[in-house]
Amino acid sequence: MSKKPKTDEEGAPSEEAPKGGKKKLIMIAGGVVLLAALGGGGWFFFLKKPSAEQVAAAEAAKNVKKPVSFVEMKDMVIGITGGQDRQPFIKVKVVLEIADAKVSEDIKPLLPRVEDAFQVFMRELRPSDLEGSAGMYRLKEELLRRVNVTVFPAKVDAVLFKELLVQ
Repeated sequence: MSKKPKTDEEGAPSEEAPKGGKKKLIMIAGGVVLLAALGGGGWFFFLKKPSAEQVAAAEAAKNVKKPVSFVEMKDMVIGITGGQDRQPFIKVKVVLEIADAKVSEDIKPLLPRVEDAFQVFMRELRPSDLEGSAGMYRLKEELLRRVNVTVFPAKVDAVLFKELLVQ
């Protein structure tokens, strides 16, 4: 059933506006204002260029270098696997590079575990595993992985060889 339009006394349609028209107009105007506010906020946060002071502060923060800390480990002499008459061995001096001095103090009590992890791994090496720069790189990466597993949640940035002798 459809509603009949309002008519005046003579049967002509009435000129009154429907009651829902003002609500629609208010809703549309509110939507436009909301979209304008969101657009302005987006521009302010995402497209506004930083001031010169903010850029200078960011550059200064990038250029500040934190002091790097080094933890030296004891010299290790490790017999390795070999098929020759004499058993080959490795003599190695290792230094751990750490980005934060506080972390280096946390790592020092764990050095016996790190040495154990290194010796267990290097005991299974063969002289052919250490040939060339690729062999040295693989050894360095594996030792770094093992030290980081051992000292977790602390983090060591690099394993540095002071001396590496394979004989």
